[in-house]
Amino acid sequence: MSTSISTPQPDLGMIKQRQQKMWSSGDYSEVGARLVVMSEKLCDAVDLRAGSKVLDVASGNGNAALGAARRFCDVISTDYVPELLQRGRQRAEAERLPMTFEVADAENLPYADGSFDFVLSAIGAMFAPDQQRTAQELVRVCKPGGRIGMVNWVPDSFVGDMFRIVAKYNPPPPGVKSPLVWGTRDGLEQLFGNAVTFKSIERRAIAFYYRSPEHFPEFMATNFGPIKTALAAIEPEQQSALLDDLKDMALGHNRSGDDTLVLDSDYLEVVAVKA
Repeated sequence: MSTSISTPQPDLGMIKQRQQKMWSSGDYSEVGARLVVMSEKLCDAVDLRAGSKVLDVASGNGNAALGAARRFCDVISTDYVPELLQRGRQRAEAERLPMTFEVADAENLPYADGSFDFVLSAIGAMFAPDQQRTAQELVRVCKPGGRIGMVNWVPDSFVGDMFRIVAKYNPPPPGVKSPLVWGTRDGLEQLFGNAVTFKSIERRAIAFYYRSPEHFPEFMATNFGPIKTALAAIEPEQQSALLDDLKDMALGHNRSGDDTLVLDSDYLEVVAVKA
């Protein structure tokens, strides 16, 4: 007689609560300010039109939403972390861009089917724990023939290496899929199925600039929730080891040729049309 061993299912609700605390720690707006160019390119790639209804999902500090508002779209910026939305609101006020900011969960968007001409997510929805549900929600709120635009980190990138180092010291809960699934064509096709037609899936790169190799782990430990949270969960000697590993990893990617740090990280720029 054979016995099957069932894999315990992760408690996605509990994971989401932990994520909310993680992303509200530090100051993600300091990190997100270095990613503006990705969202501007995404807005161009989806070919926004003035007056269109646009939803930015898991907006963070609002890069994609602000890009859409600069193109005179009717924009709603959403995130499940109110502190992040507040940073986006401050930026919109500074630029005098009319926008709406609403707390909303990427896995349960509070909008009717087909409400938006464009649905965007820039390095945001990919971190929702229930990936299938998130993909379904992105599709559901987009009108038929509307476009879904995303930028997602790819596994074999600098950021992918960074997440693997962090996971070595602070592993994710068993059964939780890597967010880097969103950065692969196979992963996207599995998540969206026949609900969309992919207009383009382009691999692109963004450059990061830091004062020195030491500045990178210091900056991330202060501002980036996943690293700040990982450091708080481990012993002091492990904290030092994690920071050293991050510095060494950054040095391996460095192309500055001087005392500063310049490195590139690849990502996928995705444009899909709802069936």
